[in-house]
Amino acid sequence: MRFTVSSLVSNGPDPVTGHQRTAREKLENVIDQAVTAERLGFDGFGVGERHGEPFLSPAPPVLLSAIAARTRTIRLFTTVTVLSILDPVRVAEDYALLDQLSGGRVELIIGKGNDPRHFGLFGLDEDHQWDYLAENYGLLHRLWREEKVSWQGRFRAPLTEVTTYPRPLQDPIPVWHGSATSEQSTDLAARFGDPLFSANSFHPLAKYQALVDHYRERWEHHGRDPKDARVGTSFGGLFVARRSQDAVEGFRPYWNALFDSAAGKHNNSPFDSLEDALERGSALVGSPQQVIEKIHRYHEAFGNEVVGIGVDSLTESVQHEQLELFATEVAPVIRRELP
Repeated sequence: MRFTVSSLVSNGPDPVTGHQRTAREKLENVIDQAVTAERLGFDGFGVGERHGEPFLSPAPPVLLSAIAARTRTIRLFTTVTVLSILDPVRVAEDYALLDQLSGGRVELIIGKGNDPRHFGLFGLDEDHQWDYLAENYGLLHRLWREEKVSWQGRFRAPLTEVTTYPRPLQDPIPVWHGSATSEQSTDLAARFGDPLFSANSFHPLAKYQALVDHYRERWEHHGRDPKDARVGTSFGGLFVARRSQDAVEGFRPYWNALFDSAAGKHNNSPFDSLEDALERGSALVGSPQQVIEKIHRYHEAFGNEVVGIGVDSLTESVQHEQLELFATEVAPVIRRELP
């Protein structure tokens, strides 16, 4: 098993202290998370893309470049790149440049986006969001694998013998498909033979398992070996403590803030309490043994090879504490039991 940490760079008031960081303080905090994650042996660090408050992550390649300059080995993810609203030529250029600067450490997770504000902001029709994603990825896929690309689609001006520069250092940059709500994302991943990353944030396991199962079914439908299908799994919150009661109470204010937020309301989560969310959802909250058992339960359902966690919503000192506890008490056991 491999482990990643990610951030959407949400900069609301701290649910416990009430402190509001400046934009610069929050950005430095995210870079510090990445440096800490590398020191503790995590395999990857991801930065999401959002456009509008309270998020400070409209340009992941810029922030990941700053992280690349402060790290040496950790893989650099996007969680996710909202490819449905972006020009594939610019995406190809930006992330190829980041791949060169980082020494070939970039991996994209692409998606249509989880924030309905994106489409109006960029003058796009939300009704075509999946069409935008499929077309844009088809072009990006070619731009990183071919030179002198000639192409014509529905939503973008045609290209004639275009080669984007710089070329990626990796050949090509790995691309995962973020999955949260629709079989259209799982089908697109299977069609191109790419890995899938399941979101798992706001709903019970069964909803996301159905999407992972669909991905594996479509993978075989396209004539691929089932053994080659790859899945990553994120988890909706982290709080580890020696006593499970301390973990639950420590996480409660952060959970309340998340599910009262615009994102929580937009995702129509069925959980009616923190206890319900911990019983039926993915949040890794409890003793180290309870967290280990939940990771095993999701692995049995998904067959995933990557576990993604986040500490972005936590108070800064608690972020370090939680990353340290996870890296020392949870990750070694999972790596041994699920190599």
